[in-house]
Amino acid sequence: MNALPDAPVDASFLLRWLDTSATVLDREANRLTLLDSPIGDADHGTNMRRGFIAARTAVGQEPPDTPGGVLTAIGRHLISTVGGASGPLYGTLLRRAGKQLGDEPAVGAERLRDALRAGVDGVAQLGGAAAGDKTMLDALLPALDAMDTALAGGGSTTEVLDAAAKAAAEGAEATTPLRARKGRASYLGDRSIGHQDPGATSSALLVAALADTAREASA
Repeated sequence: MNALPDAPVDASFLLRWLDTSATVLDREANRLTLLDSPIGDADHGTNMRRGFIAARTAVGQEPPDTPGGVLTAIGRHLISTVGGASGPLYGTLLRRAGKQLGDEPAVGAERLRDALRAGVDGVAQLGGAAAGDKTMLDALLPALDAMDTALAGGGSTTEVLDAAAKAAAEGAEATTPLRARKGRASYLGDRSIGHQDPGATSSALLVAALADTAREASA
């Protein structure tokens, strides 16, 4: 693998990711809510848009100076502003990832992967879900596996995150034929089959925003 110029993941990188994520979720809110309507409470897009826009404003006012601090601050804010299960789940993901990074001023792709894995483990523990349950984990776990493979091949941060974004998008799409076994959709039983999971979809959007941020930083 021919590595592209590497992009260090520092506080500035993750603040740009937050800005990109808020913009993307604002644009995609209606689609996420449409996905949520048949199998959830029809509020996923609205909740995610509100939470990330509020986090962008709040964290931007007093931005932390480490990547761990940025993720922890975003996670804390999401827990207090995002309704439903999404706030605790995404908040746990980011707070655990931030804690894993500690006070390091900048990290590479491997440390970012480790931090995200800690966050995803926290989501699995909180929700009691696993791969194939038709949840956000069906996007996040393939993303982590793709990061492992790209890192083993010597990929740059940009290439590692591009691989993660591709795998997350494919994982989200692959939730359509699944029967939900966790979350609000699980109450529908077989009626949950045939609908793409909104949480997996929003997770894929956030991973794609990471890849976009890395690509812009290394351009």
